[in-house]
Amino acid sequence: MLPELGQIALILALLVGILQAGLPLAGAQRGVEAWMRVARPAAYAQLVLVALAFGLLTAGFVARDFSLRYVAENSNSLLPVVYRYTAVWGAHEGSLLLWTLILALWTAAVARFSRALPMRVSARVLGVMGVVGVGFLAFLIFTSNPFERLLPAAAEGRDLNPLLQDPGMIIHPPMLYLGYVGFSVPFAFAIAALLDAAALRQGQGEREWRDWLRWTRPWTNVAWGFLTLGIALGSWWAYYELGWGGWWFWDPVENASFMPWLAGTALLHSQAVTEKRGSFAGWTLLLAIAAFSLSLLGTFLVRSGVLTSVHAFAADPTRGLFVLIFLGIVIGGSLLLYALRSPDGGDGKPFAPASRETLLLLNNLLLTAACAMVLLGTLYPMLADALELGKISVGPPYFALLFTVLMAPMVLLLPFGPLTRWQRDEMAKPLRLLVPWLGLAVGVGIAAFFLAPQGKWKTAAGLAGATWIAAGTLRFVWARVRGNGSRFTAEMLGMTLAHLGVAVFLIGALLVEGLSAQRELAVMPGQSVQLGGYDFRFDGVQQRVGPNFTADYGSVQVMRGTASIDTLHPEKRSYAAGGQVMTEAALQPGFTRDLYVALGEPLGGGAWALRVHVKPFVRWIWLGAILMALGGFVTATDRRFRMQNLVREPADPYARDPATAWEPSIGVMIARDHQRPDDSFGDGDP
Repeated sequence: MLPELGQIALILALLVGILQAGLPLAGAQRGVEAWMRVARPAAYAQLVLVALAFGLLTAGFVARDFSLRYVAENSNSLLPVVYRYTAVWGAHEGSLLLWTLILALWTAAVARFSRALPMRVSARVLGVMGVVGVGFLAFLIFTSNPFERLLPAAAEGRDLNPLLQDPGMIIHPPMLYLGYVGFSVPFAFAIAALLDAAALRQGQGEREWRDWLRWTRPWTNVAWGFLTLGIALGSWWAYYELGWGGWWFWDPVENASFMPWLAGTALLHSQAVTEKRGSFAGWTLLLAIAAFSLSLLGTFLVRSGVLTSVHAFAADPTRGLFVLIFLGIVIGGSLLLYALRSPDGGDGKPFAPASRETLLLLNNLLLTAACAMVLLGTLYPMLADALELGKISVGPPYFALLFTVLMAPMVLLLPFGPLTRWQRDEMAKPLRLLVPWLGLAVGVGIAAFFLAPQGKWKTAAGLAGATWIAAGTLRFVWARVRGNGSRFTAEMLGMTLAHLGVAVFLIGALLVEGLSAQRELAVMPGQSVQLGGYDFRFDGVQQRVGPNFTADYGSVQVMRGTASIDTLHPEKRSYAAGGQVMTEAALQPGFTRDLYVALGEPLGGGAWALRVHVKPFVRWIWLGAILMALGGFVTATDRRFRMQNLVREPADPYARDPATAWEPSIGVMIARDHQRPDDSFGDGDP
């Protein structure tokens, strides 16, 4: 009975979503306040219904209800309790339900915190999010029903994919989806702004546009922060779970999450320029559409069955066709609306070639070019195959080379942005401030080149680039604190953390590529392997029994000279249900290096294949990602984005024409903007 209740909850959520999508959008268009007021209660009701369905599916997993097809295919009696909870999103139907639940959470949060916006704006934003919710609920109900019954019930389940029976997969999908779905908020804002383009073009853009952007910016920062963490967790999981020792493979599904991150990074900067200076309005709208559209594209790639990947879900063509049609409607409709109603190119204050606006424009161009490059490399093999042009493989050499070429100018220009004035500046001024640090970075790079035992160019580039970014960023911080510490806002702190995160990431990514050492060989018990100044002595393999697997449990003693460092235990696990064999690598972590051992296949006569890695600074990759994400979260807390700092609508906003409902507050807003220092990301002139 409980699964049927879950099915009813999804159907009711779909009906509520249709109501949320239809009435508020129509009411905003026609100025009917009663229709617009439906948006908020509908958003709350949809959250309750979807959460109920999700809770009932979780109960089915915990209770081992094998009469549910989805439970029977992704669980069994031996599965540990913690993985019975996380198995809910372990395959297609449940992960889609998780996506829908997170969308409902974001929508309810927007309903709760959008009261400072004009009612027509919040109604349109919630209405657009309702349209997206309707699409995913329809996808669930008609093609991906998680409550489908098996008659008769299965006696035993098949088991959860062993790759997903890992702590990393407990938090990776929810974190990634919080980022993916979070971009629906700036997307809905962009569509609402385009629907209200007539008012914007009639001179109200200066009065409302910047306050709307101020409301949207923290949402975008939070979504970007979650997506950053989600990508980093996926990279970490692949590093220690797959047994290859790599942290990024340019896998198509990895690329599917990386593309909206690139578009979202450009969006963050573009939003700041639009809110502060009124420029780049077209960029901001288009990037908001692109970031969420690329999130939907990632969903299509993962669920359509067109990809073969350890990250992808096997799905039938019907599901892929549904997602493709939905993708076409959302992306095609959004781009058509943008083409018809995008703001004129002459918005904002004019700026000279030597200005902060120019640097941020270059930032947008480089990030969008990198995103387009990844998109082309990901889709081209599929398009070539579909058009019968032959089998074409696009691999890491293509992505690594072009991405490096596109990102190198960004690394060079990044420290200049905070130190450059708006509208017009003499580039000699920020250059004069940064020349000593540029010299330091070059000196560090030269020293690294001559001292590195291998990978000289990558090591030199990583340390020089990181030194340049870190020193330039800290030079800005010093200038602000020395000049007027009270003006160092949360927005500035967030920017500083994010930029320092880029520096830390560069050290990790390039040094691990340049200095890593590895050996793969056959070893007998008692035999040692020397690598990177360490001795790895293989002491043999024992049998170990887990809750739902048996394992060949290796033992490797790590020595440095005569000192014992650690004993590592790599495993080969064979799972009881299905007999899948998985490699579980063993790690000895450190701040400046990881020791990594993976057990291969038995080779007979007591010999085993053993893979040994020494990974310098590999953890700095994820430390850099954490700093970047933290920067996004900290920026979102800036007091300028708090509700009391936004213009509030009158108690009865439609007592007069809705297009002029804010006029009594306009003078207050403009006066406040003129009193506030003219800073981007909160960072004004040093």
